Formats: sequence, C-alpha cells, structure tokens
Amino acid sequence: MLDFLPSPLKGALVVLLILLNTLIFLPFLLLFAVIKLIVPVPAVGTACTRVVNFIAWYWIGFNNTLADLFHKIEWDIRGAQTLSRKHWYFVTCNHQSWTDITAIQYALNNRIPLLKFFLKKELIWVPLLGVAWWGLDFPFMHRHTKEQIARRPELKGKDIEATRRACEKFRYTPVTIFNFMEGTRFTPEKHARQNSPYKHLLKPKAGGTAFVFSAMGEMIHTMLDVTIVYPDGRPGIWDYLSGKVRRIIIDIRTREVPEQFLGMDYENDRETRAEFQRWVSGLWAEKDARIEELNAGA
Repeated sequence: MLDFLPSPLKGALVVLLILLNTLIFLPFLLLFAVIKLIVPVPAVGTACTRVVNFIAWYWIGFNNTLADLFHKIEWDIRGAQTLSRKHWYFVTCNHQSWTDITAIQYALNNRIPLLKFFLKKELIWVPLLGVAWWGLDFPFMHRHTKEQIARRPELKGKDIEATRRACEKFRYTPVTIFNFMEGTRFTPEKHARQNSPYKHLLKPKAGGTAFVFSAMGEMIHTMLDVTIVYPDGRPGIWDYLSGKVRRIIIDIRTREVPEQFLGMDYENDRETRAEFQRWVSGLWAEKDARIEELNAGA
C-alpha cells in the first residue's frame, strides 16, 4: 500500500504506469484487430476477439490493481453478487465525473462481459483507436438525420437494420452495452439550465437507450441500473488518480426490460415512444430518491 505518498506523486506515478501499460499492450491489440480485419475466417475472427477482449480485461484489471496499491478507497459495492460473465447486459449510470467510468470498471470488470459503447460509424476512421474499437467489437451506429430521410425516404429504418446486422456477432458471445442516459456530466449550471425535475440528476435522454433495445432486443433483456455516490463530494479524475477519493458507493439494481420495448420501433411508434419515455422517467425518479437515501446514510 503506497497511500502514504504525497498526492501529486501518487497521481503522476499512476498516470505513468497506465501510459506504460497502454503502450505495451496496444500494439498487440492492434495486431490481432488487423488480423481479424484481413482474414475473414469466422474461426480466426472468434480467436482474435477472445485475445483482444483478454487484453482489454487485463488493461482494466491492471488499472484496478493500481487503485488498490496507491489509494485507500473504501469501496461500497452493492448488488453485484448475482452478476455473470455469461449474460447479456445493458448498463446505465448517473454521470457526475470522468471518475465514474473508472469506478464502474472497478466494480464490474470480470463480473460481466467487457463494457462496450455504441459509437458513431465515422469514429472507425480515428487513427489506431478506430481499429482497436473495431477489433473489440464496439458496435458502430448507422444513424441518418431527419433531413437525410426527408430527402431519401428509402433510408427510413435502414439505420436500425444496419446496426442489427453489425450486432449479429453478439448473438453467441455475451456482451455489455454501456450508455450514460444523461448524455453529459452533471453540473449545477447544466441542472439549472435544463430546469431538471430531479434534485441530483439531469434529464435522461431516452433515444440512445431506445436505439440499443431496438437493435439488440433479441439479445439484451437485462439492464443494470447503476447509481454512483461520492460521499465526500463529486471528484475530478485527477482527484481519483492522486488518491484524494476515499469512499465510493456503487449501487447496482438488476432490472428486466419490459418486453414491449425489445425490438421496438421507437422513431415511428408514437405510443411506444411515449410509454418508453415514461418508463425511463420513472427509473430516473427512483434513482434520484436512491441518491438522496445513499447520501443520507453515508
């Protein structure tokens, strides 16, 4: 335990070790991603996917080990006992800081399949990272704007179909899709600007979540509703890296997604869209009350 070191030194050492770990393993990840890309053989693709997933799990696990080595954090993780790496999940969480991502990875790594995000298809062209995301099977979204659909009506519904095809590989390989429903980090200024009806949350954006359930409803039936509370105040990522965060509460609620939302036509079915938005609003009201309760008991 190196928590006795000065905070700036701890932060610098953690950043340096994460960078070195990344530089060591990123070339291997890219190598197997490129092999997967240029050798269109299912058995080769499956083997490469397993290797790159292992590299990603190791990378996250190494970061978690650094947190245990350099920091003295009291982790209060609730509701993770029944999770499985053999199950398909959708995960959402309240968003206060970039620390949220590292905290979620600490709580869920090796308990569920590797966290993956829906990405805009244009991001596949980002140097190095685009190939890495592709190799890790991050789903790339094919979204057409209302203006494009108005000009070319034949594009209507094509985005969901293209994404469904891209996600076919997950039918036989468990996956976890992650999305911050608020879309951005909570700040008092954003909260006031939105006139949010919730005390601790911004308004949720239901569209992104609906897109996941529309495209992957045959595979993902279970949602992990994660709530993060920092009893000592909302930290920045440097606060976490330098060991200033002393306690983190992570409350995980497992919810079965209502059947009518699996494979729904969110954009065109107004009744279902309204019902889904009411369901999301109800989840957010419960989460807001839960944050109040967790803060009071901390």
